[in-house]
This record gives sequence, structure tokens and C-alpha cells, in this order.
Amino acid sequence: MGGEVDGGERRLGRVLSFGIPDTALGLVMGYVEDPWDRDAISLVCRHWCRVDALSRKHVTVAMAYSTTPERLFRRFPCLESLKLKAKPRAAMFNLISDDWGGSASPWIRQLSATFHFLKKLHLRRMIVSDDDITVLVRAKAHMLVSLKLDRCSGFSTPSIALIARTCKKLETLFLEESAIAENENDEWIRELATNNSVLETLNFFLTDLRASPEYLTLLVRNCQRLKTLKISECFMPDLTNLFRTAQTLQEFAGGSFEEPDQQVGNRNYENYYFPPSLHRLSLLYMGTNEMQILFPYSAALKKLDLQFTYLITEDHCQIVQRCPNLETLEVRDVIGDRGLQVVAQTCKKLQRLRVERGDDDHGGLEDEQGRISQAGVIAVAQGCPELTYWAIHVSDITNAALETVGTFSRNLNDFRLVLLDREAHITELPLDNGVRALLRGCTKLRRFAFYVRPGALTDVGLGYVGEFSKSVRYMLLGNVGESDNGILQLSRGCPSLQKLELRGCLFSEHALAMAALQLKSLRYLWVQGYRASPTGADLMAMVRPFWNIEFITPDQDGPCPDFRKQILAYYSLAGRRTDCPPSVIPLYPAF
Repeated sequence: MGGEVDGGERRLGRVLSFGIPDTALGLVMGYVEDPWDRDAISLVCRHWCRVDALSRKHVTVAMAYSTTPERLFRRFPCLESLKLKAKPRAAMFNLISDDWGGSASPWIRQLSATFHFLKKLHLRRMIVSDDDITVLVRAKAHMLVSLKLDRCSGFSTPSIALIARTCKKLETLFLEESAIAENENDEWIRELATNNSVLETLNFFLTDLRASPEYLTLLVRNCQRLKTLKISECFMPDLTNLFRTAQTLQEFAGGSFEEPDQQVGNRNYENYYFPPSLHRLSLLYMGTNEMQILFPYSAALKKLDLQFTYLITEDHCQIVQRCPNLETLEVRDVIGDRGLQVVAQTCKKLQRLRVERGDDDHGGLEDEQGRISQAGVIAVAQGCPELTYWAIHVSDITNAALETVGTFSRNLNDFRLVLLDREAHITELPLDNGVRALLRGCTKLRRFAFYVRPGALTDVGLGYVGEFSKSVRYMLLGNVGESDNGILQLSRGCPSLQKLELRGCLFSEHALAMAALQLKSLRYLWVQGYRASPTGADLMAMVRPFWNIEFITPDQDGPCPDFRKQILAYYSLAGRRTDCPPSVIPLYPAF
């Protein structure tokens, strides 16, 4: 009987493979990059699942506690690239305690021992120790071509020097926004410059790492393939030799100018030299007196980041109107409605727009034009039809503005709006109809964030979100809804939603549990601010196999108010966490 069953399975596998040899099938699967499509392929039959396992080259593990490295290796033994995330996104906004967890040690030990084809490793929001790096380098130095320690902590510059000295095939070293000890030691840059000739990307932007101009110049001289260089603060007049040497450089970020209150005299940057290959640029602490550095090169720029500058609204207008070929623009809201209108008139090729909140003391509020309302949103929607990513902080918004986005921004796959609390009066609330029109029009949306103030999105609006978010996989909602009925209405839709984050919505535990059960694709739920029951028992209504539920309290010294309490729930094949700090209380599984 067993032989007959096995023979039947083999015949079924051959039929479902349409006679395609395994080698050819693996090659075809290699062209399927979307992980959702690969998952669908692996479910066709066991044979296709095995071929997918052997041909899958890259995997992203969105939650490090959702599986184990041993299980991942059994499923995908031929992985060449792995991206691994640990701490929740809330950690970036200091909403999660530093001791929450996220150690990379168990993963790195297993990766070093068993993943024999691994060439690229991306760790995000994890704790990576010096010992971890030593183990990784000892096992993978001969083959590692990309290492990204993205918003990580726990390691020091001697470990970076070890990487630089031994990983001679390394093409990408990424350390952006990581917290690194012994940051005054920049010998690692010299090690990288003298031991690596194939480096293409070096990124330690927004770190406290020291970088001497001499070592940086040596690096670009020896690394002839270098295309991206993103550094920490380094005085721009000291980098002139670097730019004259780096003739292949395509992207630069970092550098610095004198802060306004420290200027000893105006410098002339009008004739500053950038290589002609440079098309993507981000400069730190640039003010009105220094912005002339951009003018000769503006027409060639495809990416411009002005988030960390001292520019006013008029400065933004003068710069942007010289940049007709921009594809990516990142600014603060000091750009104002007027600046966004210039963007709409000038940047017809714009694909990505990010408008962050400025410093209330030194940013947009010191410029009477430095606020964004529905006027700026409407202008960009009508003038930049190629946008695929749009994140914006606004001081005022209307339904008509959101409807305009839905009408004209049909290519958006990621839209995020934050309504700031600066203005006492908002022109029009609620925004239910605008959100409905936006979601109906932007059918390509995969990521959607709507962080507003109470009353901006009612239970009816949440029903619209559920009904028209058919393809949205990630969603962040803040201060939305009026009652439990709102989250329940949303959960009857959103068929593709995998990751949901809620903040300040004050739904009851029971409603959150029911919503989690109704969202059939949900894999991850983070909530801050909800109506808690005395014992937390109502959360147990969402219990199901492989579903971890954790209670997070940011303050151990006293009672935690409802608006600060957090829930984290996620699918896990690894079972209950074994490294929970006192601030994390596992509710399920309990043992």
C-alpha cells in the first residue's frame, strides 16, 4: 500500500509539473521574485514545494521569533541571501524598552554553521555583539559579499575593523543608524581601504562614527567600483580631494557645514566640485549660505534629501525648481504648501516623496509658510502622477485632498499620512469619504498608514478601510474609530492584511481579539493604547495554534495606564520566547 501511495504522489507531481524537468522548473522559479508568488507556487504540490526550497535564494524573516534558524535551514538549505528583523518598528520611536530582546546570537551561530551558500546578510533592529561578528567572520569571510547591520546595536569599531580586514569580497557594508561603541576609532576605514578593492557601497550615515577625510580619500582611491558613500558628519571643505578622486561615485550622504550659530565667516561653495556621475545627494546642516553648492549639479540630480538642513521655505523653492529630473525627494514640512507646489510644477518624474515633521522650535514654525495643508497635497497629487511612495506630515487636510490622491495617484503602492496636532482647528472632519475615495482609486496600495487625531476617522470610515483595502498587506492606524464596532467592521475586509499596527485607538481587548481572528491573513499585530480588562483574560479569545501573545509594559516602577499598554501578537513556529525581560509578559503560550 505504501508503495502505491508513493507512486501515486510521484505521478501527481509529474502531472502538475507539466513534464518540466526539475532543473528547468528551478530556473523558471528563479525569475519569480515576489515572495507571495513563491509561496503560492510552493503550495501547488509537494514536488513544487521541494523545487522551491532548493531554488529559493532570498528570504525575509519579518519577525526573528517567528521561526528558528534550524527550521529555516531545513526549509531553504540553499539560501544565498537572508534579511532578518527583530524589534518591532515601535522601537525606532522609543516606544519599546531597550531590553526587549532581539539578540542575533542564536541566528548567527546557526547561519555560520549550516547555511553553506549564504553570501548576503541583512540584520535589522537586532542586538549584534562583537562575539557574534567574530563567529560570522570566521565562518563566512571568504564568501560574504553584503553585510547590513541596519539600526543594530551591541558591537564596536574593532569588530568593523575585523570585517574590513578579512571580508575581502565584501561589496556592501551598511551600518546606517546603528549604535556603535568606540566610535572615535576610525582605523576600520583604513583597514577597508587597504584590504578591499571591490567595495561598491559603504553606508554609516546617521551614526556617531568618526571619519577622517584622509582615510575616506584613501578608500575612494583604492575602491574604484565605489558607487555609494554615505558617511557621518565630516566638514565639507575637507572632502574636496575625496570628490575629485571618486569619479565613479553615484550617491553621497553626510558631510556637514558650520551650524548657523558657529559660523566664523561665509564660505563660497559656488565652485565646489562634485563628480559628474553623482546623481543622489544628502547633505547635513546646510543653510541658505551654503545651498549654492547644489546649483551647478541640480539638473542632474535624481535623489535629494534635505531633511537635515537649516533651509526655509523659500530656499526649498529655489533648489527644487532647479531639479526637474528628481525621482526621490525627502524633506521636512518646512517646505510648506508653496514648496510642494513648486515640486508639482517641476518634478514630473518624481516617484518617491517623503515629508517628515520638522522641529517645532527650529523648523517649520519659524517660517510662516512652513506648514502643509490640503493645498500642498492636491498640488502634488495632480502634478506628480508617477508617485509610488508618498509619506507626508500635514497640519490640515480635507476629504477633497484625499479624493484627489485617489483620482490622480493611481501608481501608489505605499501611502502614509500623519495629521499633526499643531492646529487647534481642522478644516473638515471626519475624513471618512476622503479615505474611501483614496483607497478605491489607489488599487495598487500594499502599505497604508493613517495617523490622525480623534474624530478624523469614524467607525464608518474604518468600515471603508476594510472594504477597499483588498491588496493592502501592512497597515498602521492611529487615533481612529469611535467604538469596538469600528475595528470589527475593518476586520470583515482587508483579505490580504498581514501586519497591523494600532496606536491610541482604545478598542477593548475582546474587540481586538475578535478582529485578529477575522483577519484571515494576519501574521502580526502590535497595539499601543487599548481598553484593558483587569486580568487580560479577554485577549485569550484570540488564542490559536502557533499564535504568540505578549503583554509589554514600558514602565516597571508603577501601574501602567491604558494608553501606554502594549500588545504584541504574532505567528510563530518557534513556540514561546525564552529570553523575555521583565517588561515582556507572555500570555500565550503560557509555558
